[in-house]
Amino acid sequence: MSRTVFITGTGTDVGKTYVAGLMVKKLKESGWSAGYYKAAMSGNDRRADGSLIPGDGDFVKRISGISQPLQEMCPYVYETAVSPHLASRIEGNQVRMERVFEGLKRVCQTYDYVTMEGSGGILCPICVDERKIWLEDIVKACGLGCVMVADAGLGTINQVGLTAFYMKEKKIPLRGIIFNHFQPGNQLHEDNLNMCEAVTGVKVVACVREGDRELNISPELLKALYKEDVS
Repeated sequence: MSRTVFITGTGTDVGKTYVAGLMVKKLKESGWSAGYYKAAMSGNDRRADGSLIPGDGDFVKRISGISQPLQEMCPYVYETAVSPHLASRIEGNQVRMERVFEGLKRVCQTYDYVTMEGSGGILCPICVDERKIWLEDIVKACGLGCVMVADAGLGTINQVGLTAFYMKEKKIPLRGIIFNHFQPGNQLHEDNLNMCEAVTGVKVVACVREGDRELNISPELLKALYKEDVS
């Protein structure tokens, strides 16, 4: 049975894909079979033949060195750089929960550790037309616990606290927090770390500095963030 974790964030562009790539890389380099999955990706480029490149999956594959085929990584890929619910409205091909879940199950049957990344923050609309699907619905339907990625800078106490509060209200397990753009010795960043742990009751399990190519976490602690909990 594969072990999984869901990567969410305090918002867009906080570094979820970057951190997910470092997590997958660490797992691979520690000798474990590692895969990546994302339900919906927006803002993607096209190949010369017109097909869309799942950009987040391509980045994770390149930074981690895994051999997983891109076509396994994401069932819904859009060109328009907006929320998935709007991208699918513009381009068609609206997200269906069944397809997302079946794709995840196939990846979990292939890899020992699967890192699933969300779109935007935890309060992200995935589909609102044919059916109502929010990111939290996908997390709960797949039975996943989460790691939250947050920027280490100003404003993160509020962002982390509100995200953690929302997840608690929705009964979504939060297993750890990872700070991105962290500067060791920066008084604000160090205090933000302590305050976010105090506000949420959840540990900051790793800090990523600008340009890091390795995740500063022990393989054992990283492995403990993943659980056998895909429904």
